[in-house]
Amino acid sequence: MKRKILRWIWKAMLWFFGLSILTVVLFKWLPIPFTPLMVTRIIEFKIDGNDAIYSHKWVPLEDISPNLQKAVIASEDGNFLKHNGFDFEAMQKAFKNNNKGKRLKGGSTISQQTAKNIFLWQGRSYVRKGLEAYFTVLIELIWGKERIMEVYLNSIEMGNGVYGAQEAARHWYSKTATNLTPREAAGIAAILPNPRKFKASNSSSYINRRKDKIMRVMRHVGKIEY
Repeated sequence: MKRKILRWIWKAMLWFFGLSILTVVLFKWLPIPFTPLMVTRIIEFKIDGNDAIYSHKWVPLEDISPNLQKAVIASEDGNFLKHNGFDFEAMQKAFKNNNKGKRLKGGSTISQQTAKNIFLWQGRSYVRKGLEAYFTVLIELIWGKERIMEVYLNSIEMGNGVYGAQEAARHWYSKTATNLTPREAAGIAAILPNPRKFKASNSSSYINRRKDKIMRVMRHVGKIEY
């Protein structure tokens, strides 16, 4: 009996590793039509008795302004182009500040956020964090930085029911993602900690201060070379 259970666990692990690697390989080339978070949000809308809001359009990275790429690096992950998926210094700072009762944005890298958004569920648990680390390693090895940025900017929540750079640009500024100015890009990046609460345009004083800070950091990001 014990041997059968161990054999079943071993087969299940082999299937998991095989399917997960195959999925990551396929998504290196294919647009990702939806994420677990998108499905979760639609269900939440329905449970609350509201019409589902879903706005998402995939575009290639060359159709997304470098201003937005710089803005999310400045806001979310300053070492994105340098690390291998994990920024241990930022994680250590986040851990220390959380222990002091403070919050520090930046514990999770863009690579980690992408792995979580595309392959996993929301919430916090050791199991999910372990799987997040596993998928982060996979996408860093198989996708590379340019593809990670492309997937990230096409998939993350950038407003209430708004996903990806193209729809965020249309929703907040009535333009395409290609034409985002530095200030507009900073506005989208500024709301990412809570895109359902904050507004990228007609923003609060708090978000406007975040925009100013992000724009200052953007000047030091320099030319993005993947």
